[in-house]
Parts: sequence; structure tokens; C-alpha cells
Amino acid sequence: MSAIITGLHHINLVVPPGTLPLARDFYGATLGLTPRAVPHLQRDTLAWFDIGASGQQVHVAIGTPHDFLHPSSRHVCFRVAQAEQLLALRQKVWDHFQRGGEAAPTEADRPGSKNSGAEGVEYPTRFFARDFAGNRLEFSV
Repeated sequence: MSAIITGLHHINLVVPPGTLPLARDFYGATLGLTPRAVPHLQRDTLAWFDIGASGQQVHVAIGTPHDFLHPSSRHVCFRVAQAEQLLALRQKVWDHFQRGGEAAPTEADRPGSKNSGAEGVEYPTRFFARDFAGNRLEFSV
């Protein structure tokens, strides 16, 4: 039997009301995802981004206050092609964390230090961060 599910079309993350411009800054400028048009009637409630030319997307929607009560271990894992790219992205995310600002990550693994996830031979080279809204993000090769 062939696989029915062949990949991911998109993942959806939530951010607090009024912070879509911050999502555009972090996911577009810091992570380098390409913004894409959203349905006209939802342009003030969604931000969409393409992940390269993969056909996969990140959707960012407005959440409810309940979504932000406690940090969660739920996360998305973004894959990069090469270890050098992972190191460069880790530095870029760390730099944004250090620089601060409204769109800055609230947590980021420091380059050169142990990552904040579990360790073992089963786990790839990776690092973690939390975006400005507290969404946990993993990045791996």
C-alpha cells in the first residue's frame, strides 16, 4: 500500500492579537521565509509564509488568551539542508534574541552551547528557540 500522506502542506502557529507585524518581521526577516498572500478577507488575521520552493508553508493566526497561559513543548521542527546553514541560522536567531525588540525570540539556544532539547544518538544536530509569542521552534539538519 502506498502512503496516503505525502508531506505537510502547512503548519499553523498562533500569536497574540495585534502582533501579526511582529510575525512578519520574525518569520520573514529573521528566519528568511517568503511571505505569501492570504485570502483577502483574512488579511488582518493571518500571515502566510512559504518554506523555500517545497510547497510547504507556515501559517500564523491570531490566538486566544488561553493559548499563551503556559509555555508548551508542542513545536514545529524546521529542516535546513546543511550543517553550516544551521549554524548560520542559529547565530541569526541568537543575534535577534540579543538585540531584543518586540519581534525578538523570547528564548534561543546560544551558538556554541548545548541545545535545550533532549540529547542522544537518536537526535539530529539541532537547536531550539521560542518566537516572540512563545511558540517553541526546533531547527535541524
